[in-house]
Amino acid sequence: MIKQRLFTPGPTDVPPEVLNAMAQPMFHHRTQRFRDMFARVGAALQEILMTGNDLLTIAGSGTAGMEAAIACAVPRDKKVLVADGGKFGERWVKVAKRYGLDVDAVKLEWGTGLQADVVADKLAGGDYGAVVTVHSETSTATACDLQAIAKVVAATDAILIADCITSAAALPLRTDEWGVDIVATGSQKALMLPPGLAFLSVSDKAWAAIDTIDAPCLYLDLKAYRKSLAKNDTPYTAPVSLIRGAEVAFDMINAVGIETVWHRTACLAQATRAGCEALGMAVFSSQPSDSVTAIYLPEGVTDKQFRDTLRNRYGCSVAGGQDELKDKVIRVSHMGYVDPIDTLGLIGAIEHTLVACGVTVEIGTGPAAAAKALADWR
Repeated sequence: MIKQRLFTPGPTDVPPEVLNAMAQPMFHHRTQRFRDMFARVGAALQEILMTGNDLLTIAGSGTAGMEAAIACAVPRDKKVLVADGGKFGERWVKVAKRYGLDVDAVKLEWGTGLQADVVADKLAGGDYGAVVTVHSETSTATACDLQAIAKVVAATDAILIADCITSAAALPLRTDEWGVDIVATGSQKALMLPPGLAFLSVSDKAWAAIDTIDAPCLYLDLKAYRKSLAKNDTPYTAPVSLIRGAEVAFDMINAVGIETVWHRTACLAQATRAGCEALGMAVFSSQPSDSVTAIYLPEGVTDKQFRDTLRNRYGCSVAGGQDELKDKVIRVSHMGYVDPIDTLGLIGAIEHTLVACGVTVEIGTGPAAAAKALADWR
């Protein structure tokens, strides 16, 4: 039998402890039992995000969380700067325009991230009420310097909304220390849960903006979630099983320690890049994210041929490229429930898959390079 291993950048693999917790009998969400559990989950995620800000939980994908933030927190009398450097930055431009906002979309070359000096120049005139950026752009496997951007925005009246869907619990993220006003993330990435939950950390500065806006939405109205949060509850039906799983997953992360998790994620990313480069495969991004790596396919090897062989023969599932990267790259996740043995096995499988696709490689080269990169694992 072949064990199936999931290396896609969402959904990611879910620990059996989490799945077991989610399989327990259902209980009613309008109870003290639920409110107590919900409070514990919120406190655990605050520890992961390094924040004391309000932590809101929405039943929906990460997109629901980001749409809620854009719809409810962007001032209507000023512009919103949105970084567009991939599929998800492009999505936030569309969301902002759908709500009739005055959008300044900063178009970035794929594989590069928003620069702090660009933000400083834009905000210098006081015309902007918000900046929206993607910390780790999943489609291009690219990270921006969120800390530097946050420093610029914090010195203005604007708020910073960060898509941290593939960075939270994977990349360094010090929400309060850096001054990130809204951090949005989703359950199905580094938080080691199935899809279905969005989480938002909201600062006092962001709430001040939100309180001036008549929310154009009902289900995503952040003020309703704040009101319920005061009672450790949700305004609408909570996905009890997912939240029960979240308690186990977040406790697992905090037992290791979030800074150790960041370090381990970086080690896995470095090992993957080293192993693939030793096999002649180039990294795509000029500012690689440690949560997901994009690797060019060799010339003459098709995406379907490569990924089908890797999955069907070796049980390893990776993601393909999107839009202009379609059929050009594979994307490998380093988030959540993955370890050095998984990563070394994947590099070995990639090596043999290349041979099956007609590429000449020296067997053992890739795993050896990856193993050396894992020397700093702890």
